[in-house]
Formats: sequence, C-alpha cells, structure tokens
Amino acid sequence: QVQLVESGGGSVQAGGSLKLSCAASGYAFSSCGMAWYRQAPGKERELVALISSAGDTSDYADSVKGRFTISRDNAKNTQYLQMDSLKVEDTAVYLCAACPTFPSLTYEYWGRGTQVTVSL
Repeated sequence: QVQLVESGGGSVQAGGSLKLSCAASGYAFSSCGMAWYRQAPGKERELVALISSAGDTSDYADSVKGRFTISRDNAKNTQYLQMDSLKVEDTAVYLCAACPTFPSLTYEYWGRGTQVTVSL
C-alpha cells in the first residue's frame, strides 16, 4: 500500500521559514519523480515545485523561485521542501505527490497534506 505522509507544517510569521517533509512507502521511491502542490481556500491546486527521480533536476513555480528549495533523499524515501522568506500568500495546504504520468503530468500518488499558515 502506497503512503505519502507530509509533516513540518505550522504557523509562522511573514519572513520566516519552514521545512516540509514527505515520507513515502509502498513503491519504488527512487524510480519516481515527485512534487509539492498547494491549495489555498477557494483557489485551485497549484504546482509549487517538482524534482526528478534522481534529484538532479527541479523546477519551481514563479511565485516561489528563489525562496523555496525542493530536495529528496532516496536513501530515506523522503522528499523535502525548504520554504524561506515566507509570505502571507504562501498560506495553503501543502501536498506531496509522486510518480507523474505523461504527457498530462498528473501524479499517481498523493499525501493528505500539511497546513502552512503565514501571518503578518
């Protein structure tokens, strides 16, 4: 059974930092690309960052470039999202996703999410 479990969310003041983790199990972790999405109330789900299976390539939404860093540790079956210089508009539920399908870039597996709240 595939499981993706996010952790590390919380409440922080604007300008602060948080590091999210996503622990994966039940599939060949190192064979799949992964991503972080977020969804704010009343808004569509947004792709935040993605990373290749080997961790050697990544990409980011323009809104987080230069502030967020995606990474993964294939030995620990875990991916991360380091979030710095947080803004109020970063407030959302952050979801971990794994194993993209192409060409639609839809992900096969999803976590339940972790809440990130940024206040002034």
